[in-house]
Amino acid sequence: MPLLLLLRHGQSQWNLEDRFTGWVDVDLTAQGEAEARRAGELIGAAKLQFDRAFTSVLTRAIRTTDIALAGAGQLWIPLEKSWRLNERHYGGLTGLNKTETAAQHGAEQVKVWRRSYDTPPPPLAQGGPFDVSADRRYAGIETPRTESLKTTLERVQPYWLGEIAPRLTAGERLLVGAHGNSLRAIVKLLFDLSAEAIVGVEIPTGNPLLVELDAALKPTAARYLDPARAQPLPDNA
Repeated sequence: MPLLLLLRHGQSQWNLEDRFTGWVDVDLTAQGEAEARRAGELIGAAKLQFDRAFTSVLTRAIRTTDIALAGAGQLWIPLEKSWRLNERHYGGLTGLNKTETAAQHGAEQVKVWRRSYDTPPPPLAQGGPFDVSADRRYAGIETPRTESLKTTLERVQPYWLGEIAPRLTAGERLLVGAHGNSLRAIVKLLFDLSAEAIVGVEIPTGNPLLVELDAALKPTAARYLDPARAQPLPDNA
């Protein structure tokens, strides 16, 4: 039967600094590297074997995936990268400290931008230091200037339906190493969650989420490999 493991990248430098990161290519901290190594140990201890892995084009997700696969003795499996698995784009909030942003705009407004399903932050100004439209990894696409979780899901979904789900249907065992919001988009699709339900789902850094699926790709079981760092799963997980 198909098997899916979702892995959010380990702590990044901007996670540590409590800054909105989005599409900015920030590396892992020493703690983030340790979380990725721990993920690999957990995968190995669970004796999970994968046929293929997917990740974004951002360093923190790529390195987490590589470190975890290396720790599990499976660095050799095919790894496919796509911008569609990137983190949500935080628009004009990119680079800002979250506490300072709350003080400036009000905690309730920032909560809406961060946690609502379909309300994006203000758009990122063009030509600034965090504008990635000229980055060659995005050649040929129109990069977003802001995203909500809803629009993040709308960019993830074609990749899920076109590249990941067909391999699961064929019986492959897959690891997806990505970001909090791109993984939440996948969780919403997998578990058929409402907009209200997905807002309450949080995915911890570096803790593998194992999802067992039936032939129709309906989840039959789901659990974090490290129960001590687990977050609540959807009610139907």
